[in-house]
Amino acid sequence: MLNRIRTFVSSNFGWLAVAAAIFGAAAGIGAFTFHYAHGLSYMSSEPEACRNCHIMNTQFDSWNNSPHREKALCVDCHLPHDIAGKYFAKSMNGYHHSAAFTLQNFDWPIRIKPHNAEILQENCERCHKDMVENIVAMEKMGNGEGAKCVHCHKSVGHGPK
Repeated sequence: MLNRIRTFVSSNFGWLAVAAAIFGAAAGIGAFTFHYAHGLSYMSSEPEACRNCHIMNTQFDSWNNSPHREKALCVDCHLPHDIAGKYFAKSMNGYHHSAAFTLQNFDWPIRIKPHNAEILQENCERCHKDMVENIVAMEKMGNGEGAKCVHCHKSVGHGPK
């Protein structure tokens, strides 16, 4: 029996069958995981996609009760507004989030990463340009950094009141 298996695997057809079985198993597991994690929802701009991870329920609920709910979706604040930048950031965030939640190695409470904080700041300045352009310009002249909106307005979008 063992000789028959060795002969089968050593043939070109045998290797092809083994490779197809491995590929099929990996594709099946990947498709199941993508479906289970509501993978297609992350391609949308719907805020409900953010609560696919139960850990984001508090942020979603506080955004849902904030003044920003009427004017801004999650993607309006947390992603760049050019197509390439948006989908690059979505893919990088998706990779990092899925790895962190699968391996359970993330900070609690959740903290925004520096690159994403820069995107958030740019979007605050873009939406509120008329109101803040003089403040931002003066801050940048003073210390070269500029004011960070979330330093004073930490709970505007979502978070503890």
